[in-house]
Amino acid sequence: MAKKTGSTKKRVVIVEATGQAHIHSSFNNIIISLTNNNGEVISWSSAGKKGFRGSKKNTPYAAQVASEECAKTAYDLGLRKVKVFVKGPGNGRESAIRAINSVGIQVNEIVDVTPLPHNGCRPAKRRRV
Repeated sequence: MAKKTGSTKKRVVIVEATGQAHIHSSFNNIIISLTNNNGEVISWSSAGKKGFRGSKKNTPYAAQVASEECAKTAYDLGLRKVKVFVKGPGNGRESAIRAINSVGIQVNEIVDVTPLPHNGCRPAKRRRV
């Protein structure tokens, strides 16, 4: 079986001054994606990508480090204003937004898009430690 050695072409994303920041914060990790207004990802980062492991991934500091790295990349490409969409119950949501703001990207609006059931599935049994 011969290994394919062809180079894959990098996706070209149009970067405008305004865009969106999607912060997915679970109990185990935090993922930050900065996109243009069409939803095409400009840059992304996560606590795991930045080298945090285990329970350190769901800390506010890990969220801050990850979002700073993500925002710097997007700022260099020309992103200046974002509308932030926050999803999930984890901690570090506020520190991620503050870190995006500190890089120089202006936060216009913060929207919570955490999915809430209108009494959907039966929840898992209570955890006993």
